[in-house]
Amino acid sequence: MSSHREAPEISQDPVADNTDTYAFISPDRTDTVTILTNYIPSETAAAGPNFYEFGNDVRYSIYISNRGTSVPDITYTFEFATEVLDKTTFMYNTARIRSLTDPAFNRRQTYTVTKTVHQSGERKVLARGLRCPPCNIGPHSTPNYPALAQAAVHELPGDEVVFAGQRNDGFFADLGAAFDLADLRPVQAFHVSPMLATVGVDAFKNAINVHTIALQIPIRSLTCDGSVPKDPAVGAARIGIWGAASRRKMRLRGDHDGQHSESGPWVQVSRLGNPLINELLVPMVRKDGWNASQPSGDSEFVDGVRFPELGRRLPDLYPGVFERLRAIQGTPRDDLVALLMTGVNPRQIPNLSNYTGPTLSDMLRINVAVPPSAVRSDLGVLGGDPAGYPNGRRLTDDVVTIFVQALLGAFRPYFDRSFTPDVAVPAVIQGIPTPPTGRSRADRFLPRFPYIGEPYDGFATPAPVAANAAPRLDVPGVTP
Repeated sequence: MSSHREAPEISQDPVADNTDTYAFISPDRTDTVTILTNYIPSETAAAGPNFYEFGNDVRYSIYISNRGTSVPDITYTFEFATEVLDKTTFMYNTARIRSLTDPAFNRRQTYTVTKTVHQSGERKVLARGLRCPPCNIGPHSTPNYPALAQAAVHELPGDEVVFAGQRNDGFFADLGAAFDLADLRPVQAFHVSPMLATVGVDAFKNAINVHTIALQIPIRSLTCDGSVPKDPAVGAARIGIWGAASRRKMRLRGDHDGQHSESGPWVQVSRLGNPLINELLVPMVRKDGWNASQPSGDSEFVDGVRFPELGRRLPDLYPGVFERLRAIQGTPRDDLVALLMTGVNPRQIPNLSNYTGPTLSDMLRINVAVPPSAVRSDLGVLGGDPAGYPNGRRLTDDVVTIFVQALLGAFRPYFDRSFTPDVAVPAVIQGIPTPPTGRSRADRFLPRFPYIGEPYDGFATPAPVAANAAPRLDVPGVTP
């Protein structure tokens, strides 16, 4: 979760694993959309001497569909290269890294960004040799990490902005509870194996980083007609977005020198639009196939959405709690199909207009005519906030709670007026609060691009023992 280790094959290839995709109107540049795609799940902060990095043999892509066809109309492609300055040392850095060109920064990554507009066939390299920041090693090696990260924010032609590098994983989820037979802690007392109810435990709160590719794109460059819509009902305002990673079809391993070579066409190995679909709605034996397929062909997976397994199992895991959900088992879940596979128009759900056409496809859909909300709800549209998930996805959106409540039928009355959700549905939350400020989830988000917060550093995470509590080490002949 959201898409960390979501399929057997990609779980063995973390450098290509697209963990999360976000898309939202930039809060400080409301004429732009920010798109974030994260890779390399569950990076531990103290990961030396070989710190995490993007794959030189992976092609990373961000796709935009803006004509209602669920196929790419615009593609941004990212390809990385790695350089080692001092080949005689094992060290990632040989002294403090004070800039991206500091000679002490020994192992560096740069990248090329290419934009393809499929309607015209135009393919243009926007920039080459853009620098990534180092990983956040610690106060001795990266004493001013925010400055290094800011130096890695690059401007592209057409008022676009890009960043690629390590970040703090903005996703939040109680993974331990979710995969322990859906035993969400705030409602444990109602589980088939009841326990003491408590608040959720964020598995990503401490020392978990990812690598982020971030783009900030003017709305006029995303819409099919170059407009900046102000009316959410206008078709041009609704676009679909997803991220993906591909590898060459063939890899030839080197012998003693460790140098490998790749050849053949690029083959997709990971993709992500909406959060949690592959995790919760695709059978295990088909998950690798999902990652290799295109959104426009998702009709072959739609039965997992129409008849969700978790929706079938929850009434048994919470006896007597979700009997109304049990009563509709075997009935197609058209509400979920609309929410996840086609988008919704405001005639179905008030304040939600992200319908992109009848093609069944997993895309993160956003209406670019909906401005950021003055009063934000972590439950997005479910909480009365039209600027939140499933209208795009912000960093603060509690997509786990939204997704589970949707499975329980929270949106179904809009599609079936005879259905009333079980009274317990609003209480089914993962129980991880979003504080507006302070070191917690809030420190994982920034007020400016790329918005996703600074990565945890390996020295300070977990926090070192306080100086006055540290044990004294006595060495003969040495004075501390």
